[in-house]
Amino acid sequence: MSKTRASTHVLPGDPPVVVSLRRSTRATRYSLRVSRSDGRVSLSLPLWASEAEALAFLRDREAWVRHHLSAAPRPARARIGVDVPVCGVPRPVVAGGGRAARFEGGVIAVPPGPREGPRIKALLTALARDRLARAVAVHAGTLGRVPGQLTLRDPKSRWGSCSSKGDLMLSWRLIMAPPSVLDYVAAHEVAHLVEMNHSDAFWRVCARLRPDYREHRDWLRRHGSELLALRFDLVEEDAPC
Repeated sequence: MSKTRASTHVLPGDPPVVVSLRRSTRATRYSLRVSRSDGRVSLSLPLWASEAEALAFLRDREAWVRHHLSAAPRPARARIGVDVPVCGVPRPVVAGGGRAARFEGGVIAVPPGPREGPRIKALLTALARDRLARAVAVHAGTLGRVPGQLTLRDPKSRWGSCSSKGDLMLSWRLIMAPPSVLDYVAAHEVAHLVEMNHSDAFWRVCARLRPDYREHRDWLRRHGSELLALRFDLVEEDAPC
């Protein structure tokens, strides 16, 4: 079992940048990362590394950190008055009745209040489950494989995964991408039912399912951070005076 110890350091400048230092038994070298979803900066380092060396490593790469922070999309909250993409098309979020968000007439209607974000997330998750389940079934049928359980989550560093048991995990945020991109990710993870790696053999299986996979893989590399930047958290109401 790996162990991780964390501390923080502030990189001075305009603006100052908070960096999380994470010591891990798994780390064999310094690894610097800027999250695509929330702009958090983390530096992983081995247990044996000195903090002075880690901070020197960080200072040498300050320009890289600030470049990626400036290029990252600004987080936006899904709420009434904001456009949220569905199947790659920006859809306006408007006030609606009832208790749940609905997608009809080309708009997302959600009851006003602090739960706008969670209700929109629940709607998108339901849409994603339907489309991803169908895509997985089609691609698995093509390969003559039977996938395990399908789970939808909100990972920050990957769009899906396939376990050794054949269970699939896919990001519900894929419903915001164009349908062909969602289908590619489903095909990618189903291909792992044949090849549990990213070898040339794996990519040949992937190409059998999606001959245009490179186009959709590149779309995610260019625009995936925009999907990750959308926030669907609960908005706390102001306390009464």
